[in-house]
Amino acid sequence: MSTNVRVRFAPSPTGMLHIGGLRTALYNYLFAHHNKGKFILRIEDTDQNRYVEGAEEDIITSLKWAGMMYDEGPDAGGGAGPYRQSERSTLYKQYAEQLLKEGRAYYAFDTPEEIEAMRERLKTSENTNPKYDAVSRQHMTNSLTLSQDETTSRLDSGAPYVIRLKIEPGETVQFNDLIREAVSFRTDDLDDQVLMKSDGLPTYHLANVVDDHLMDISHVIRGEEWLSSAPKHILLYRYLGWEAPVMAHLPLIMSPAGGKLSKRNAEALGIPVNVRDYISGGYEPDALINFLAFLGWSPGDDRELFRMQELIEAFTLEDVSKSGAVFNIDKLTWYNEQYMRSRTNDTLVEALKAELLRSGITGYNDAYLDSVVELMKERVSKTSDMVTQGMFFFAPPTDYDEKATAKAWKTQTPLLLEEFLAEVEQLPAYTAVALKETLSQVVERNGVGFGKLMLPARIAITGTGGGPDLFETMELLGKDEVMNRVKTALKKV
Repeated sequence: MSTNVRVRFAPSPTGMLHIGGLRTALYNYLFAHHNKGKFILRIEDTDQNRYVEGAEEDIITSLKWAGMMYDEGPDAGGGAGPYRQSERSTLYKQYAEQLLKEGRAYYAFDTPEEIEAMRERLKTSENTNPKYDAVSRQHMTNSLTLSQDETTSRLDSGAPYVIRLKIEPGETVQFNDLIREAVSFRTDDLDDQVLMKSDGLPTYHLANVVDDHLMDISHVIRGEEWLSSAPKHILLYRYLGWEAPVMAHLPLIMSPAGGKLSKRNAEALGIPVNVRDYISGGYEPDALINFLAFLGWSPGDDRELFRMQELIEAFTLEDVSKSGAVFNIDKLTWYNEQYMRSRTNDTLVEALKAELLRSGITGYNDAYLDSVVELMKERVSKTSDMVTQGMFFFAPPTDYDEKATAKAWKTQTPLLLEEFLAEVEQLPAYTAVALKETLSQVVERNGVGFGKLMLPARIAITGTGGGPDLFETMELLGKDEVMNRVKTALKKV
């Protein structure tokens, strides 16, 4: 592969970065670094009607969190800027005018109502959504049907117009996709795509092609949903006299329930769709990256755990699948557990501090938090779970697990707990070992099973029916705190 590889991730700031967008960015990043090329961030913000405040910052924050620093971009500089399309508008007009001059594009003055009337007029059971194309344009209000004088008069009067690509029927557009191999489209199936909108801004199609050419993009790696646009882009390159970049269209990310993973069906399945939800949800960036890399790609062997540098070394587009990949949240959870547990306690303590701060909890020293991490890290899937599942380390329970309580709390339970408390109060050394021995002695003396006292004690102290080692938890919480909690439970349950 040439060392002149230049790829771009070109999201639109019309919403927060989607998890599918992060995978597209990742494949571009891996391909660039594998081939010692450049990874560029370009913000495609020409659709001002759908612009969302804060979306660009969200994209940049998400990429940096995931460890994908770009070589060129809005806040990174570079020789091919500006890297926001809204700052490049004069460039697009220049090339639209070239296409007009050479007869490859035309002015269209149709109102939305006239276009809708055309579609209604031409609609059939076989063709439910008629296009503005070589056939229908002959009956519309454009510079192909108007005289030169009429066209000039409309332009001079300030009448609203768009510029459309003039696609000739009867041709076949072919190209080789690095993932899908030979791809071909008939021009009869394409519409005369709008290139410049009535507000003077370009559509995605023109801006995309112009920018990719001027930024020397060598490979366009994007989602499968853009495959139907590829022939229009190929024609634009041809009409402008440029060589098209190599293309690769990535497989769709599929919902476990079937179909493409959309925001609606993802939310119904409890799958976060925006990257910021994974950040705030306490996911490990390395785990998410490893998981996304395998969502459509395989290294060809049985390895599953890859750090970023290992992914860079192994990644090729030839190993990307053509078929859709199902988003398995359980597999992501598994990845997250592997990466979280491989971290040092020191780094997990810092992560736990951040989670506690988000919950408004402060005042715990590092030694205490280190003990919480040691007790919880093998039992949870994310650092945020240490707070949600281990809240009893930071506050006494306000309620008690109903199912566990119904199972554990019997007639003799209060007597057993009171006897246990009396023994604990007399302990010369308050340690996990001593606490376990004390509880064993109480149950043996009363002729009951270990669980008859241990489960009620856990419920009283933590509010839950399960969790980390009870006696180590009791030692960490301290004698006074444990005794107060058990006394409270005896009153409340």
